[in-house]
Amino acid sequence: MNPILALLKEHNISDTQTQSVFQALTENPLMAMSTVQELGIPQEKLQSLMMLLMQQPQLIKEAVDELGLDFSKVEEAKASLNK
Repeated sequence: MNPILALLKEHNISDTQTQSVFQALTENPLMAMSTVQELGIPQEKLQSLMMLLMQQPQLIKEAVDELGLDFSKVEEAKASLNK
């Protein structure tokens, strides 16, 4: 299982909340960080999750694929950040 998804499951984050997080990540990665912070994950785990997201962005794609979401939206968001 994807380490990001595993961490969310470990903290009893529902599938609906998980999909919301990844939907936010695909639409606006910067705004998604506030969504992630609202999940109630302890600070030390939240910090490791943020590091995973920043250091291993391919994990986002893997999780998006695992959840059956549209990764092209992630690419669009990334392109808009690089403008």
